Amino acid sequence: MSQITNHLPTAELQVLDAAHHLHPFTDGDALNAKGVRIITRADGAVLTDSEGLEMLDGMAGLWCVNIGYGRPELAQVAADQMRQLPYYNTFFQTTHIPALALAARIAEVAPEGMDHVFYAGSGSEANDTNIRLVRHYWASQGKPDKRIIISRRNGYHGSTMGSASLGGMSGMHAQGGLPIPDIEHIGQPFWYGEGGDTDPQDFGLARARELEAKIAELGEDNVAAFIAEPIQGAGGVIIPPESYWPEIQRICDQHEILLIADEVICGFGRTGEWFGCQALNIRPDIMTIAKGLTSGYQPLGGSIVRKEVAEAINAAGEFAHGYTYSGHPVAAAVALENLRILEEDGIITHAREVAAPYLAEKWATLADHPMVDDARTFGMLGGLQLTPDKSARAKFKADVGTVGLRCRERCFGNGLVMRHVGDRMIISPPLILTPAQIDTLVERAWQSIDETFLAVRRDGLFEAM
Repeated sequence: MSQITNHLPTAELQVLDAAHHLHPFTDGDALNAKGVRIITRADGAVLTDSEGLEMLDGMAGLWCVNIGYGRPELAQVAADQMRQLPYYNTFFQTTHIPALALAARIAEVAPEGMDHVFYAGSGSEANDTNIRLVRHYWASQGKPDKRIIISRRNGYHGSTMGSASLGGMSGMHAQGGLPIPDIEHIGQPFWYGEGGDTDPQDFGLARARELEAKIAELGEDNVAAFIAEPIQGAGGVIIPPESYWPEIQRICDQHEILLIADEVICGFGRTGEWFGCQALNIRPDIMTIAKGLTSGYQPLGGSIVRKEVAEAINAAGEFAHGYTYSGHPVAAAVALENLRILEEDGIITHAREVAAPYLAEKWATLADHPMVDDARTFGMLGGLQLTPDKSARAKFKADVGTVGLRCRERCFGNGLVMRHVGDRMIISPPLILTPAQIDTLVERAWQSIDETFLAVRRDGLFEAM
């Protein structure tokens, strides 16, 4: 059996990548002129690139490596499953043990009543599934006109035609004829950026009540569902005011609207509970899952469906929908082992009782920097705002994202992966971080922000709009 024990020089790998690889969410020409960063191995929370440089991964890959890198148990169960049953589908009245066992396990850790799973290959696919699920459900109830799904501006639900339409990101909607019909959007609960002088709790209520106003505008008989992330991730780690979710729940319950909680980022321990809806007391009808379900070791997603909704769908005849890899046996086996590790190794308990409280304490100190405001966390999610004038919550006069991008690049230079969304800096590290690693993360973040601050002042960019 051959293994890759070494590799070409970095420059040659960069040329090869530029010649053949189209990257997601990337300006290809700009990347190829610079040269791609090549990650060659990882362990725990630390990445190593092709030059041997080590970086603390403050993003857990793409919000997903909850148990950390390098767990041999997951490699072993994948190999064992490949030997026994490398693939079979779940179409045509057939199943296999990993798929059914995982569905049962997910039902055990999900909120009460959420006891059926429809598998997909990713969160994007699962949210495409949700569009069809809710429409099929309402048709089965004799209400085929209930087709419209309401989402939020700046929400993220994936990048396929359906899921990107559900999301509310203008940059994505500008490409490819999005959104598709029967998708509507309301405002996001981002008090810091959009709340002005309004009290945060009043703002949260007002943004929630935009849902009620939109339902009235469209007609309750035409609205199928509302979808939202418990905490917006890719939109900038936006933690809603406490008044927001109880009012959303009331509106969905009162107006016979299915509530979809997109748990792709918040699920599997990220908020200190199994799911974000448990941490925020949300009662969804459908939950979208992926990412932390396998800690990124295998691609797998799905929709957890409330019992009453699942029973109606089962009773409505054939649901003409599915994927070749729905419930792939290797991915399902890896997910089962990942869930075992999360529980038996006490990783969610560690996140809730040790890592998250310490991260909250240390992350808040970044607000002492003259260019930082709104340094907040929720569980193992964190965000902060770069601003030239925190007393006014001001934006930079430079194009949005100019300063954030500079800060992100300084983070890489200082051995930290921290993402920028516009001029917000965000983190979502592995749940296994120790207090010492959190100290390192915050120290490197401060250093990177400070270097950015000095550079933007030098270049005349530290000015408010």
